[in-house]
Amino acid sequence: MLPTVSLVTLGCPKNEADSSRMQRRLREGGFILVEDPGAADVVVVNTCSFIRSATEESLDVILDLADPAPGRARPPKIVVAGCMPSRYGKDLEAELQEASAFVPCAREDDIVEVILALEGFDAPEPLVSVHGTGRPDIAAPALGTGRPAAGPFSPFAYVKLSEGCDRFCSYCTIPLIRGPYHSHPFSAIDAEVARLVAGGTGEVVLIAQDSGRWGEDLPGRPSLSVLLEALASRYRDTWFRVMYLQPEGVTEGLLGVMASFDNICNYLDIPLQHVDASILAAMNRKGSHKAFAALIGFIRSKLPNVALRTTLIAGFPGEGEEAHQALCAFVEEAAFDYVGVFPYSREEGTPAAGMPSQIDEETKLARAQELRDIADAIGFAKVAARRGQDMDVLVCGREEDGQLYGRAQCQAPEVDGVTYLAAGTPGEIVRVTIGDTLLYEMEGV
Repeated sequence: MLPTVSLVTLGCPKNEADSSRMQRRLREGGFILVEDPGAADVVVVNTCSFIRSATEESLDVILDLADPAPGRARPPKIVVAGCMPSRYGKDLEAELQEASAFVPCAREDDIVEVILALEGFDAPEPLVSVHGTGRPDIAAPALGTGRPAAGPFSPFAYVKLSEGCDRFCSYCTIPLIRGPYHSHPFSAIDAEVARLVAGGTGEVVLIAQDSGRWGEDLPGRPSLSVLLEALASRYRDTWFRVMYLQPEGVTEGLLGVMASFDNICNYLDIPLQHVDASILAAMNRKGSHKAFAALIGFIRSKLPNVALRTTLIAGFPGEGEEAHQALCAFVEEAAFDYVGVFPYSREEGTPAAGMPSQIDEETKLARAQELRDIADAIGFAKVAARRGQDMDVLVCGREEDGQLYGRAQCQAPEVDGVTYLAAGTPGEIVRVTIGDTLLYEMEGV
């Protein structure tokens, strides 16, 4: 009999998409997937290694799994997939003896062959490293998440527009982990969306390291606006949401398409990271306080009711108190609906790690908390201002206590809070009036 397999996913939605693809391949290969890692013969840990704390969390999970669960004589075999083996390669294999195999991002489509080889079954030659063996990378074309073959239904799904990144921000490890940027062709994206819609998925979240660049490396150089218009036209009963759109990717054409379709979520996630021009230059990014203020004004002039999310880094090397206070002032001025704030993480192998004027940890945390407090005060007030508004809500499921919940178009999965509901079926879109609110949560009546 084939072994039972469980997947543990850490990190961002891009990892969620990769894990769902691996789940689908395993089901198609005849494996039985179990939710509880303690009950599995093999556990695949899809790791995150974007920053040091994510690497440490991934290691903690792997080491915990290496201890036998109560009532078991031995632990499961552990396959370490994703960012950690992509970033650390042979060094990780030499140090992490608790793992039975390592599957970097570019080789995750070979998960079936890896597990068959681990269990001693006849299989094609594995394309991944199993303690030191393997063949060169073969890029994986599969894209998304949602309802795998014979798998559980999901009311929303992530679909990847591209792989990799070659923006080379000075603090970022993604180009080291994921390799250079390349777009997936429209035909592959459309086929994935069609599969999800046929399975009942109500919302498709389009993701990439840099969503706005989609198509620039494809024949004819199609744009994100062209892709979005085509999908929204073909699947009128499905919501589409764009995440991880760099400032340069915000175009008049894109905003025009968003305004034209009610099934495109009136929502943009634009990571700015900072507003001080000299700090942005040190990050190898473009922009300034003035430029970003103009960009936000332009977006709101085209989409008056848009929900805006951004991410910011506190305590980047060389950030003085004046630059920090300018960032605080900008957060108040811009009045984002949602803000992710991260203290700068000094990552080995990045240019920023070797920069002078590193900020001490206490100062970074204090600055991040100050930004967080300002952003939350504004965000809570903006959520409260939605009381009495009528909104469509995608029913997502039930919490552990049985409470039904969903998300409005102004709420992205996993980061922006939810809307609690009295009735509805997962995957259904229901019309509600927003009643009470608490912090980032809403109640739909």
